[in-house]
Amino acid sequence: MLTMEEKMKDKIHPQYKEATISCVCGEVVHTRSTKETIHVDICSKCHPFFTGKQKLVDSAGRVEKFAKRYAGRKKKEALKVIEESKPAEETKAPEENKE
Repeated sequence: MLTMEEKMKDKIHPQYKEATISCVCGEVVHTRSTKETIHVDICSKCHPFFTGKQKLVDSAGRVEKFAKRYAGRKKKEALKVIEESKPAEETKAPEENKE
């Protein structure tokens, strides 16, 4: 039986070396990868699913844009405007069987 190194062709595979993954929260994980350093925004230590705490992640500013747009409106009026801005779904007639 051949080992994994013997099965792999020479000079076509990337180097698999020690890697450091660092999160914005400060968590550092040491593993192996084809890249030496990896930077992530959210890890298992700070992700809301694992911590049980809600954390708003909005890198594009969508929440502030929405709040600014609908700030002075009543709830029903804002929902009406949102519904009107959605594209209308096209209803297609079912194709008849051609036999």
